[in-house]
Amino acid sequence: MKPTILIADDEKPTREGLKWSLEDKGNILLAADGNEALKLLLANPVDLLITDLKMPGLDGNQLLQHARKDSPQTDVVILTAHATVDSAVEAMKSGAKDYLTKPINPEELNLLVDRIMNARRLERENQALREELDVRYGFDNIIGSSAAMEAVFKQVRQVAPSRAAVLISGESGTGKELIASAIHYNSPRREHNFIKINCGALTETLLESELFGHEQGAFTHALKQKPGAFELADGGSLFLDEISETSPEFQVKLLRAVQEQEVQRVGGIRTLKVNVRIIAATNTILEERVREGKFREDLYYRLNVVRLQLPPLRERREDIPLLVHAFLKEFCEENGRPQLRMSPNAMAHLQNYNWPGNVRQLRNVLEGMVVMSTGDELTVRNLPPEIQRAEPKNNELSLAVGSSIATAERELIRVTLMQTEGNRAKASRILGIGRKTLYRKLEEYGLE
Repeated sequence: MKPTILIADDEKPTREGLKWSLEDKGNILLAADGNEALKLLLANPVDLLITDLKMPGLDGNQLLQHARKDSPQTDVVILTAHATVDSAVEAMKSGAKDYLTKPINPEELNLLVDRIMNARRLERENQALREELDVRYGFDNIIGSSAAMEAVFKQVRQVAPSRAAVLISGESGTGKELIASAIHYNSPRREHNFIKINCGALTETLLESELFGHEQGAFTHALKQKPGAFELADGGSLFLDEISETSPEFQVKLLRAVQEQEVQRVGGIRTLKVNVRIIAATNTILEERVREGKFREDLYYRLNVVRLQLPPLRERREDIPLLVHAFLKEFCEENGRPQLRMSPNAMAHLQNYNWPGNVRQLRNVLEGMVVMSTGDELTVRNLPPEIQRAEPKNNELSLAVGSSIATAERELIRVTLMQTEGNRAKASRILGIGRKTLYRKLEEYGLE
């Protein structure tokens, strides 16, 4: 969409000349004085206002004040004669983007307008990116309403705005990286980089180079200087996954970087100061590694300022229907499939399985089921053999102490549907609710 530029000047030759110079930049509106310009400003979404400072009635400075109040999304450029440059500077202090002196140089005008429009485009892109990050890493995107996950959400909300180091513990596939991302993108550091390093996937030599960077010629194939993760994350956050897999020798170097907030590139002699928040993750019991002498105690205490423990999926089974509903929706959209539903019996098998691979395993299973399905309902026959063997406990409520009323209601509806073999009319009579109410709650709780 073309931007809209409003030109306000009481001299017609100036107005027409500015319009001629900028007609390829967007939609041009003209105003012969400040009052006319204000009416146009209030009636149209204006991207850029170019206004003369001296005009009869409402002058440029007064028009600027109205723009700041009534159209804050509009950028303002002041036109002024040499004798009133000081007034234009004062207008900039009041919120004008820039000023130009008369007579206007068309080339200078075009460069200024291009600069302002490029800045507006970048701001729109950044805003769109921020909104995408809000959707992707906002708390609403981390699925779970069980008591265990509500406790995690509460901790994340409390720790995110702080500068404290965070150690996230949990089995593989429980979502440690997603929680780390949520901490960063809900913190004051969100405008800076969030760098992720898997410590268990790299040799010690490569890990040192990745974290601290290296100078040209520091080792074979070091053909040019490379900044490390600590430098790239300056002002932001650094996520160290599988931190327990590092050696005690390497941990000495890591401790200095974490403790002193300074690094030295491999092969370098210059010390670089950084400002980095550390978020580490482990799928082992790190205290045991400390006792065994495999992890430095001083580094452990530096990382374990705030501890978050993520529950395995088998300890929050009541979240499985929500996860299933979300993943089915995602994979059906990705594969151009109509929305699939999970049969009550198949859902019961999913909830009864122990999920050694946790949420990651559930996600992969559902993706495969969507890809290989031929009907509009996924049944026990679509489940992998090991999950088919997980006999559903039809008559048992799966509720943890501290579960919310919504969680209890969802579980009660699920068990009732299992007892009635999916007969919704019978289930609604047993539950004492209308059939429409039951349908609404089935959709709300992802039990369709």
